[in-house]
Formats: sequence, C-alpha cells, structure tokens
Amino acid sequence: MRTVLTTALTILALLFVWTALVGPDQPIALKLNALLRLPIEGFAFIALAAVVGPRARRWLVWVLGPLLGLVFIVKLLNIGFFAAFDKPFDPYQDLKYVGFAIETVKASLGQTTGILVVVLVGAVLIGVPVLMAFSVRRVTRIAAEHRVWTLRAAAGLGGAWLLCLALGAQFVPATPVASAGAASLLVSQVKAVRADIDDHAIFARQIDNDRFASTPASKLLTGLRGKDVLLLFVESYGKVAVQGTSIAPGVDSVLASGDKRLASAGFSARSAWMTSPTFGGISWLAHSTFQTGLWVNTPQRYEQLLENQRFTLTQAFDRGGWRTVDDVPSDDRVWAPGKAFYHFDQLYDRKNVGYHGPRFAFASMPDQYVMSALQRLELAKRHRRPVFAEVDLVSSHEPWTRIPRMVPWSQVGNGSIFNKNTVDAGVGGLHVNGLSSYVDIDGSPVVRAAYGESVQYTMNALTSYVQHYGNKNTVLIVLGDHQPWSVVSGAEPGHEVPISIIARDPAVLKRISGWGWTDGLEPSPQAPVWPMSAFRNRFLTAFGTEPQISGSP
Repeated sequence: MRTVLTTALTILALLFVWTALVGPDQPIALKLNALLRLPIEGFAFIALAAVVGPRARRWLVWVLGPLLGLVFIVKLLNIGFFAAFDKPFDPYQDLKYVGFAIETVKASLGQTTGILVVVLVGAVLIGVPVLMAFSVRRVTRIAAEHRVWTLRAAAGLGGAWLLCLALGAQFVPATPVASAGAASLLVSQVKAVRADIDDHAIFARQIDNDRFASTPASKLLTGLRGKDVLLLFVESYGKVAVQGTSIAPGVDSVLASGDKRLASAGFSARSAWMTSPTFGGISWLAHSTFQTGLWVNTPQRYEQLLENQRFTLTQAFDRGGWRTVDDVPSDDRVWAPGKAFYHFDQLYDRKNVGYHGPRFAFASMPDQYVMSALQRLELAKRHRRPVFAEVDLVSSHEPWTRIPRMVPWSQVGNGSIFNKNTVDAGVGGLHVNGLSSYVDIDGSPVVRAAYGESVQYTMNALTSYVQHYGNKNTVLIVLGDHQPWSVVSGAEPGHEVPISIIARDPAVLKRISGWGWTDGLEPSPQAPVWPMSAFRNRFLTAFGTEPQISGSP
C-alpha cells in the first residue's frame, strides 16, 4: 500500500511539474493534447539534478521550485486575463489594480462569495510555489537515485526535441511539440516590464502634442450650440451583441424597433464601429481614450494621463459654454479625477441621485432610473445652460445575474418601484423577481442569453427615453466601452464596439455626412471602423472650425 501511495505521489509530482513546463497560457489552447510537448528546460533540469551533489540539489529545489511555481501562476493569470481582457497578464501594469479587482468581485458576486473567492485566490498564490517546490524535490530525488537511466532519458528526449524542432511538429495548431515555453514566458514578462518603462517617455510626448488645446471658445463646437449633448457609455456593448452570434438577432430586433421609436419622435441615427483600447473591463481606459484622443490602453498610461493636463471633450464643452456633468451610478465614493482632470461641474454617483430601490448585481440602480434622475436633476430645469453629460450605463455589466425591466417613466420616482415583486418570464423562461431576471453564471449559453437580454434592456431604455423626453436640442452619442468577456464573445473576439449619434435636428447629422456612417442604430458590416482615439479630433473638427495648431500635427 505504501509503495502504491509513493508511486502515485511521484506521478502527481511529475505531472504538476510537466504541466508548469508545457501547459498552455491561453484559453484557446486549453486541451489535453496541449500537454503532449517536450520541454527542453525540464530535460536540462532533470539532467542537472542527476549529476550534482545533495547540497547543490537542495539549492536547486528551493530556487527552481518556487520559480517554476511562479511560471505556473503566470500561466493561470494569462489564461484569466486573456479570457477576461483579451491580453496577457502584465505584472508592472496589472498588480496596481488588485484592490479594484477585489471590490469588483465583491460587488458582482456579493460580499460573502466575493471574500471566499479572494481567499481562494490568495491560497492558490501561496500554495502553488510551495507545492511546486515539494514536487520538484520528489522528482529530483528520483532522478538522483536513478542517475544513469535519468541521463539516458534526458539525452534521448533532448534528441527528440531537436528533431521535432527541425520538423516543426505540432499536435495543437500554433503549439510546437518542441517547447521552451517556460523560459520564453519569463523572458516575455521581463520584456513587457522594460517596454512599460520605455513607454512613459513615448506617451509623455503624445500628451504634449495637442493641436486642439489652444482653440478659442468662438471656434469650438459651434455646430452644437444650444444642444444638450449626452455621451452615453453602454457597458460591455460590443460587436458580439449585434453581429455574427446567437445573441445578435434579439438585440438587432430591439435596435430596429428603436429606429422606429426614434423616427416617430422625429429623430435619426448614424452608426459605425470603434476599436476599444480595452476588453471585458477596465472601462476607464475606453472613456479616457474617447475623451482625450490618445490611445490609453494600459493602467500606466491612464495614471500618467491623470498626472498631466490634456484637452478633453469635457473641457471643450466647458470652454464652449456648456454645463458639464458626469454620472457614474456604480461609484460609491468621490471620483477625484472627475474634478481634478476632467473638470466636470457636477459629479453624480449612487449616493446623490436619490435612489431607493434594490441593486441589480454590479449595477447599483437600473439604467432607466439613471436616465430619469439625469432628466430630473439637470435637463428638466428651466433657464439653464445647455448640458454636456457623460453617463455610464451599467445594467449590462457582468455578471448579468439580475437584469432590470422597464416600467412606465411616470412611475420611476425614487426607484422604490423596483422593490416590488413582479413576475416576468424573461429570456428562456428564467425565474424573475423584483422586475428582473435571475440567471445562472455557470453555463455559458445561459450567460450569453442573459448578456443579450441586458443589452436589449439598455437600448430599449435609451430609445424610450428619447421618445419621451427628447426634443430638437437633444443629441446623444451612444457607444460601447468594450466587448464582453470571452465566455460571451468567444475566442479571438476583436475589440470593435458600436457607436451611434442620435439627433432630431438634421443639421447635426449633416455635419457628419462625410464620415460614411450608416443609417440607424445598428452599424452595417461595411461601416467604418475607427480607433476610439480618433473620435475627439474628428468630432471637434466636424462641429467646430479648423483648429489652431499647437505643436506638431
């Protein structure tokens, strides 16, 4: 019995080490045959362990063991980051957002479940290097006890590795059998850190190069004078919602119905695609990119941007005479950059919009209430300046476990109506309570359906809002901040999101007639695709006059 247990532990230790050496670091490659590779680092390590003395072998165990554990953790993080953000883990950048990630998990899954998830992650981060060290110790001891056979095996497998390298052998596409993945992964992490450090100077020059910064008020946004301009970011509203997926027909139907609603109120829309600098989350990268005309695709760039002055869309509207408002219903604390960097006149969050209803998973309140409160607090006031408002609509934010339902606008009030127990079938007969659908986040088909339903809700709320409250001076810019995480969007989803400009005054849409955007709320597959950083300059040019030149073009 003891021999069987010892053999089983040795096999498990070998498999653990082997997986760390050759296991994939991207979700698309998560297949058992991805382990059918030959790790050159492993053969060299085993051969070394077979020939060195006991003392050197102990040093080898407690240096290479935790290091290999670190490789394993980075691979797990890469898998998670590719699934959630379509990017590899970057230690220099991403460790800065540990605190925010913990808060988001708690907000999305609940306090108790969130704490359990955080504890589990912490246990993995601590336990993996320790277990890896013990696994390496067991493997090296076996190698030393069978020195001759170990060296022969290492030499033979090394020869096989060279042959597979020469032939380019693969069991999985883009995954060579001859592996040096562990060493390559560590090298790539070092290169990423060096690139992050070098990027600081590059981005500093881009921040300073701004041809719109000196444009006087008389030449800014002249084509929108007197208009209320609402910049509406729809959370996770990506291309996957409207094109080429099982989700698209339901959303497309809502958009087509929305076009009819808009037309009945005298409004029209033009739409296209934007490439977002982020994926699955970290929405503020998209917001700052859109506002500043800079490609803000990393936490480092975002922090560097906030430490400097850059002319934003908000400042353009402020200089042109608008009252500027930011509305982020998910915030539960003062957002310092709102005043210090963007210079909004008014900041709204979950604490100061008068909401007395229930939470909806991550969303502290439904999008319909957000728009109703904005109307009440700002747009319904008489004898006021025109308003520019950036609004974050987060009912479509993951995990899509509770999705609001529309109520009559006259009954929204303080939101307490959303506490009522109202039965609604929802998508696929999902159980509904409190004017919302409850969905299970474990099965991806159900998650996709819930995501689609959440986008349908938000777009219904927006078009209904325009129909009820819009007037000749209402202009909306509606766009997604990023694609939803890969459990919804699938492998290799891209970063494209829809964008629409909605207006009742024909002169507004005439200003962008040269952009090539397509009619309606849904962009056609042939509609232009712009990087999100291109919008600011084109928008200010289209609705103002030629900018004054400040620095190089």
